[in-house]
Amino acid sequence: MRQLRPKGCELLSGEQFTGQDPLLLLKTLQTLWTKRELQKLREVARQGFATLEDPLAGLLDMLESYKGWKGKGHSLEYYITNELVHWLKEHPREPQSGLKLKKLQARAFGVLAESQSNLLEPLINIYQLQKADRNTLLGNVNHLYHKGKYKEAVILSTKLKLQPELDVEKMCTPLLLQDKANLVEDYVADYPHLQSQLLQIMDTWCHPSFNTRDIARQYQNVPPSRADKLNQKMLSKLVFRLLSQYNLDPALCPNVMNQRHLGALRYLFYKRFVEKSMTQENWEDHIQNMVGENLWLQEQLIQLLFSYCDAATAAQWALYYRLSGECLPDKVAEKMHGLQHQERVEVTKERTCDSKMDKKNDHYYQLPIPRENIHFLHTWEEVDKCRDVVLQPGQVVGIDMEWRPSFGLVGRPRVSVLQIATKEHVYLLDLLQFSKLDQEEKEKELCHFIWKLFSDPSIIKLGYGMSGDLCSLSTTYPALREMEKQAQGILDLLQVDKQLQKNSGLWKKHHIPVESLCQEPSFITKSPRQTEKGLSLLVQNLLGKPLDKTEQLSNWEKRPLREEQILYAASDAYCLLEVYEMLCKDPAHFGLTANLKENLGGKQSTKPRAKKSLSKQGTQLSPKQVLASAGETLSASAFPEISAKDFSVVCDTMLQGLARYLRCLGVDVRVLENTDDHRQAAEIARKEGRIILTSGLPYHKLQAQVGEGRCFSVNCSDKAKQQALSVLKHFNVRVTLTDIFSRCQVCNCDKYLKISKEKIRHLMKISGYLSGEDDAGPKSLEEEWELCPKAETPTLSETVPEQLPGCAYNPDCRWLGDSDLDAGSLTLKNGTTLQIRTIPLGVLEKTDLSHFYCCTQCGKVFWEGSHFGRVVSQFQEILDSSEPQTQSFYELS
Repeated sequence: MRQLRPKGCELLSGEQFTGQDPLLLLKTLQTLWTKRELQKLREVARQGFATLEDPLAGLLDMLESYKGWKGKGHSLEYYITNELVHWLKEHPREPQSGLKLKKLQARAFGVLAESQSNLLEPLINIYQLQKADRNTLLGNVNHLYHKGKYKEAVILSTKLKLQPELDVEKMCTPLLLQDKANLVEDYVADYPHLQSQLLQIMDTWCHPSFNTRDIARQYQNVPPSRADKLNQKMLSKLVFRLLSQYNLDPALCPNVMNQRHLGALRYLFYKRFVEKSMTQENWEDHIQNMVGENLWLQEQLIQLLFSYCDAATAAQWALYYRLSGECLPDKVAEKMHGLQHQERVEVTKERTCDSKMDKKNDHYYQLPIPRENIHFLHTWEEVDKCRDVVLQPGQVVGIDMEWRPSFGLVGRPRVSVLQIATKEHVYLLDLLQFSKLDQEEKEKELCHFIWKLFSDPSIIKLGYGMSGDLCSLSTTYPALREMEKQAQGILDLLQVDKQLQKNSGLWKKHHIPVESLCQEPSFITKSPRQTEKGLSLLVQNLLGKPLDKTEQLSNWEKRPLREEQILYAASDAYCLLEVYEMLCKDPAHFGLTANLKENLGGKQSTKPRAKKSLSKQGTQLSPKQVLASAGETLSASAFPEISAKDFSVVCDTMLQGLARYLRCLGVDVRVLENTDDHRQAAEIARKEGRIILTSGLPYHKLQAQVGEGRCFSVNCSDKAKQQALSVLKHFNVRVTLTDIFSRCQVCNCDKYLKISKEKIRHLMKISGYLSGEDDAGPKSLEEEWELCPKAETPTLSETVPEQLPGCAYNPDCRWLGDSDLDAGSLTLKNGTTLQIRTIPLGVLEKTDLSHFYCCTQCGKVFWEGSHFGRVVSQFQEILDSSEPQTQSFYELS
């Protein structure tokens, strides 16, 4: 018989009781869990395992008996299971086998069917589930699946490597509908044939007639509203990412490719007929290459031609592709019928519609060197001569690269032409031709030449967006992949251009009259042609005329290159030399450092924190102060310092995590609803004086609707914490300890009431929340972090952070009075319901907790914990630590 431990005995007394009852141990651990004494819980658990007759069976007894937590996060079950894993490592035992092991495995599968997914891995290891009978494993996976526990079924099958014997569509579909693509990627990671099947399934969902709601109805626990978030745009992005990640043929996904090509067609029509920045020859070349023999794209092309041009033009193209009149608009079919007597129509090289481009060469930047000094190199001997000229120490060269436009298709493009400009010559290296020669030794010499050029600090390399060029170059020549890390002597004029724009905005922001300056900076002047942008606009502002960009989107893989292409490529590289020369003449005039060479480097570093000394809130800067501040450094902030409580923003719906972090730091944040149009952000920004935070395509639309500097594009590839840091640094926001949790993360309110623990206990009793047993144990620690961005929930080792010295949380609020609350209905004066039901019972047992806080707008309740200290630690680099601090921590529930 098992020896029962006398009630009330402490396990830490040092005595060992062989055959200890697991349920008695569980009772002791529940008590410690309720009091949040986690370190003591670990010690008691490990000592308790030594007293059990069979620790493996004892763990199952405890897991089968304890059902205290059904939410998210680390539960008591998780802690006990992990402590047994550690204990088994310290006390190795003979592996179980035979019938006894099978019985334990059967019980373990039963526990898994009712437990959280984070118990899967430890239980698999403890009970050697991977060695169980294959049919038994598959049966348990199907059991989880049919109970609606799709995530657990996929994780279990992934851990046990059961994927080849399961239906990939059946297993992955519900997870995709629930936005759990990361689990799906893990599921197919080691199985190429499953990767292909998965992408083909996802491609069928991208058909225009497919409705994800129809398939979502087949799965329990997957509400149709959740499936609505998985629209064709998101699916298309996911498919393209996986195609690139798995290095699969894009032909596997015809629906996605068709939609992407249709988007590219619309872009080409915009460039040709709206922006008018593409020649007819380039446009036709791209159109014909893209459409090819694809009947669906041919029909879409005719529709676009009918919309942008006329029925006659659309009919000519329809005859060219021999399309049936049944699939065409009526007017186009009529026009085509009138042309039926003609033989196959070759598409005319004349203008497709009356949108003649006003292109006069004297309106654009002209090369100052003769045509014979532009050299198109396509032999190795010519490259050798170029090397001798270019690799001269102390000189300055302009570098650019051209490749065939990919229009968003899979993979990074390969460089076709590399341009290197010196003061007297421009060399165009035909990398496409060199790749076809298939001479390995010569190719190594070419790579050595390029590497030596970029790594020589004595040669100044000018570029515009150099980082992207180097990435494409490394795709073309894998031997150059590490070159960017060792590159030296690079000046990216894109970064200089951004600083010029900031400095221009800074003068305007402080209303400095141009007459007060000795000379008007040329980059402040407005261009008569508002369509110019990027390098073309920089060239226009500094040199007087823009670049002719009509050949930018031409086919750089078609040989021979046309004369217009050669001149365009040479101009793109040579203009960098003239821009650099202009800036070096008088850098202070442009608000830059006295010596531009100080900004030379390799890979662009991240922007340092904005200097707070630029200006103080409410302080009027003199013109001299502004000029001096702008000229201090290329990375100086263009925004005066502002406190977090005075900084207000409106976030796009895709930036929910960023919004939570900013509210956590005291910023006034409004977030668009999922149903709101992006344009709603501009309306809110204008009415309430907020900054717009968005990303992607909406940025360009919203930027034009609000004032300068009132819209910021967030990098979606960054985590929410890094996004928050970028926003605060960019706008020079000062955050202090008093700002942290000064706003409710749920509703953005900054008005709290303080409530004593006794008052909370009384309210819970009269409301029935304390009826029954009071020892069920608290909810998981995750409940206290439910408002933290999910992707960055603390790990087990972070759940009890060390007390950071000198931190305090003391919001400016008053105590709850009797007249403030209707105790019967738990409503405040303003009608807000106090959410005391969310308070875990164990929190009331904390001896060091004396009071709670509640939000007056949504009723959310806060209590003492570690969250405050963790946020202080995460954002220490931007906190203003000049305020006096005391020792205390508070956390939101």
